[in-house]
Amino acid sequence: MSAIDTLPPLRDVIATYQLSARKSLGQNFLLDLNLTAKIARQAGDLAECDVLEIGPGPGGLTRGLLAEGARKVVAVEKDTRCIPALNEIAEAYPGRLKVINGDALEIDPLAHLRPPVRIAANLPYNVGTELLVRWLTPPKWPPFWQSLTLMFQREVADRIVAQPGSKAYGRLAILSQWRTDARIAMSLPPSAFTPPPKVSSAVVHLQALPEPRFPSDAATLSRVVAAAFNQRRKMLRASLKGVAPDIEDRLIAAGIKPTDRAEQIPLESFCALAREIRKS
Repeated sequence: MSAIDTLPPLRDVIATYQLSARKSLGQNFLLDLNLTAKIARQAGDLAECDVLEIGPGPGGLTRGLLAEGARKVVAVEKDTRCIPALNEIAEAYPGRLKVINGDALEIDPLAHLRPPVRIAANLPYNVGTELLVRWLTPPKWPPFWQSLTLMFQREVADRIVAQPGSKAYGRLAILSQWRTDARIAMSLPPSAFTPPPKVSSAVVHLQALPEPRFPSDAATLSRVVAAAFNQRRKMLRASLKGVAPDIEDRLIAAGIKPTDRAEQIPLESFCALAREIRKS
C-alpha cells in the first residue's frame, strides 16, 4: 500500500490512540488510504471547494480529501478519542483542516465553510439516512452544498437510486431524485472495513440540480409520498384518503389510476399529484 502523505499508516494511528471501532457510534473504519483517496476523487475537483466531512474517525477519508486537493476540510467527529489523531492531520496540512468535536445532528457547520461546498463522508450507519434527508430537504433550494459523496450500506444506496416497480423504490428515491442526479459511484465489500460489517457498502454521488426536476411544493410532495409509501401495499385511493377528501378526483386529474400502488408511480406523477392537492 503506497502512502498518500507523510503521516503514519492508519493501523499505526489506531494502535497509537487505541481507536477500536465502537458499534454504538456506527463506526467501521476504512484503513486503505489508496481506497479513501479513490472515494475522495468521486467527489470531483476539490481544489476550489470546502468539504464537509461527518464522522472522520481516525481520518482515512480526511487524508484522502486533503491529498486530492480540497481547499479546506471541516470534519465533525463525535468520538473524542479520535480528536488527537485528527489534530495530527491538521498539523500536517496547516490551515486546511478544521476539526469540530460534536454531534453532526446538532451542529451547524456553516460558519466554518466558504462556498462552494461539497459534502463527503463515510457516514456512521446509525445517522446516515437522517443526515441525507436533512440535506435533501432544506427550507430553500439550491442548498448550501453542490454535491454529496456518501458511503452507505448497499441496501440504502439501492433505495436512493431505485426506479419505479422495484422493491427498493420509496420515499428516499423520490427525495433524492427530485432534486439531484443520484448514482452509485463504487461498491465496497465488508472486507474493506475494520471491523468488517455484515453487509456490503456503496458510495453514492448526488449532484444538486439548480431547480427540482419537476415543479412541486416540497412540503406537499413529502406528505403525499410519506402517506403513499407508509401503506405501500394498498391502492393509492386508500393509502392517500387522509391526504385529501376527494383523493380519487385528484389522482385522476394527475393522470394516476386510483387503483395503482405507490411503487408503480414515477417521480413526475407524484409531483403532478402534489400540485393537484396543493390546488385544492
